[in-house]
Amino acid sequence: MSRIYFQHTPGLVVYVTCGDPNIAATRQIVLGAIEAGADVIELGVPFSDPVADGLVIQRASERALKNGTSLEDVLHLARDIRKQSSAGLVIFSYLNPIMRFGVERFAGEAADAGVDAALVTDLTVEEADDYRRIMKAHKLDTIFLAAPTSTDKRLKKIAEASSGFVYAVSRTGVTGMQKQLPTDAKDLVRRIRKYTKLPVAVGFGISNAAQFAEVSAFADAVVVGSAIVQAVEQNPGREPEAVTALIRSLKG
Repeated sequence: MSRIYFQHTPGLVVYVTCGDPNIAATRQIVLGAIEAGADVIELGVPFSDPVADGLVIQRASERALKNGTSLEDVLHLARDIRKQSSAGLVIFSYLNPIMRFGVERFAGEAADAGVDAALVTDLTVEEADDYRRIMKAHKLDTIFLAAPTSTDKRLKKIAEASSGFVYAVSRTGVTGMQKQLPTDAKDLVRRIRKYTKLPVAVGFGISNAAQFAEVSAFADAVVVGSAIVQAVEQNPGREPEAVTALIRSLKG
């Protein structure tokens, strides 16, 4: 049975690139984010070719990889955070690091660390049967991305394969902060809800309080990523404080 990720609406999902600027700082950033009101933390596994991510997260991945940050480090970090918090913990990764680690080993160690779910950005629902079976055996949720370009037939597949919540991508393209949110985000949430009672979280581009409020009006949760990673990049030595301040400003 899936955990309840969002006790109140709107929920807040915060993405961090683990290992940027280092693992110790990431731990403090995450704990500060939870204290400031994050319901779920997406622990981003740095990857050498993050094709879905804009420049801000690409740079963060490069810095984290230079520090030698690995999937194993992220799992150790999750275990450490779980000892201090009951917030939702989602491993956010591309498929390659998990395949290299071994899917069975990944699921076992993630469950043992207290992780709740994983979101694998480049794993399509059509190719996920074995992965989902292994995750389910370890009582881990599988979260999929749903895009505005998805057909209703495909959205139904995604909704039926998902557990925990569904991540609705607010627009096509890569991650990154936007001045204006696309109009099709609301329509996408409406379409997803035809096929599932799971909460729907909307992300890709949300960076200020006005956008947070706008999305909160039609989604169950808001995902903030690039704005968080940029706050880390622009505030060396005081990353946790900067992230905490950003989250409090978003939630008003």
